[in-house]
Amino acid sequence: MATRGNSQIGAVILAAGMSSRMGETKQLLRLGEHTLLDQVLANVRASGVDEIVLVLGHAAEKIMDSVTGENVKIAINRAYREGMGTSLRTGLSALPSGIDAALIVLADQPFVRPATLKQLMDQYRESNAQIVIPMYKGFRGNPVLLDHSVFPEVMALNGDIGCRAVFGNHLEGIVKVSVEDLGILLDLDSKDDLEKLKHFGQGTTDEEALLGATDLKGREIPDAGNPSPHQELIIVGREPVGITLAKMGKLLNFTVTIVDPLLKLSEMPEADRLLNSLDLSRLPSCPSRYVVVASRGRFDEEAVEQALRTNSTYVALVANKKRAQEIHRSLQARGEPPENLMKVRAPAGLDIGAVTPEEIALSIMAEIVSHSRKEAANTSAASS
Repeated sequence: MATRGNSQIGAVILAAGMSSRMGETKQLLRLGEHTLLDQVLANVRASGVDEIVLVLGHAAEKIMDSVTGENVKIAINRAYREGMGTSLRTGLSALPSGIDAALIVLADQPFVRPATLKQLMDQYRESNAQIVIPMYKGFRGNPVLLDHSVFPEVMALNGDIGCRAVFGNHLEGIVKVSVEDLGILLDLDSKDDLEKLKHFGQGTTDEEALLGATDLKGREIPDAGNPSPHQELIIVGREPVGITLAKMGKLLNFTVTIVDPLLKLSEMPEADRLLNSLDLSRLPSCPSRYVVVASRGRFDEEAVEQALRTNSTYVALVANKKRAQEIHRSLQARGEPPENLMKVRAPAGLDIGAVTPEEIALSIMAEIVSHSRKEAANTSAASS
């Protein structure tokens, strides 16, 4: 295997957004002694990258005046309203021609450690990877590192689409790196996020402090009530479809487990268990386990693989046809038996013309009930 020890690696920091959920320019909000953006810049500088490009758009002049430190090239994305794809194109275009790879850094992730960025770069230099992705307890995070060979595809993206859109074209070139850094999952999208974490101002923030602030510790709770031990519903993700499914599952007497790295107990009172690592082998054995992956692409591939590995009765993926095909190809390339892949329902649920999250959840729950009843009937017929 060839190594790339002398590779030049840059960083593209995406900071052109309008901060619509925050309600004000979040790049300039204070995080301890620094602004959010300055903390991100400090972390990237400390990682030892060879070049830094900062992409600005909304409130560009105001943000530019506040940027401290040296060795930053600022690139203005005039089309920032059209979405992330335009910022990726702007940032990658601004890198020097000699750059071999680039970290794609989000400006609202100030807790990613410099050591984690270095770990991604080291992995790139020691491998033939085209894409390097950090993983925390089985969950995929940001930033990602891209080899220059995929730059043209990323620069061709349009609309509010991130670089994950090209991953399906490079399944054999993806390397996932396990990191002990919760920061890869933490982004500050709202004032509530900022309030919880604003007193942490350094990239060396203690992991225990972040765990406490995000309510990650002690989130597994004992079984509630007396649900049927023979019907278990596992929901990966905390998107609207998953939340509705959890409520329906409880009404139908399923034991409900939510799998998500950052979910709070107060947010999902319907859950019997909360699992903060993507490791379904930690769950108790169950003769009938129904797994629904509804993470909007964040953890879908890893979750489907886990579900198949634990021999789940039913596996549903809430995703469009293209994404489902990408996951199918990826798992097939890794040697997943065809009979296992046939278990994956994508699109998930019965065809009832569902559109809203509630309708989609209903279609999935109906399919699960149908599957469950057929399974019970077959078991009864076999024993008679």
